[in-house]
Amino acid sequence: MVSLTPQQAARLSETPVGHLATADGNGRPHVIPVCFAYDGRHIYSVLDAKPKRGSLTGLRRVRNILSNPQVSLVIDHYDEDWTRLWYLLVQGKAELVEHGPEPPAAIAKLREKYPQYRNMPLDGNPVIRIIPERVTGWSGS
Repeated sequence: MVSLTPQQAARLSETPVGHLATADGNGRPHVIPVCFAYDGRHIYSVLDAKPKRGSLTGLRRVRNILSNPQVSLVIDHYDEDWTRLWYLLVQGKAELVEHGPEPPAAIAKLREKYPQYRNMPLDGNPVIRIIPERVTGWSGS
């Protein structure tokens, strides 16, 4: 696990949307926007109740993580004033967490960050946990 600077940790805590990149066992990439929460050690994303075509554990991101746990999460900010641009790239290992105290704690953190999750039935849903291994970024200022 890697240490983040206070600015990196703040950006992970405050940024509303990230883009999660996974790859299947053949290296075929898949990128999807995700809601996420950072608890100071791990990054979490819950498989939520928004409309999906199949089962939660059958989603491509889940299948990819199960066959290749290496992932990247990109968060960024765009502004017409390019001195305000920044991005953060977190590379790490992802796992699907379905049991124990960790999923409810992660869901509580996500509900704290996203009011939309407060009334959504998430209890018992699988959670993706990302263990950051490398963090890089850039800022225009």
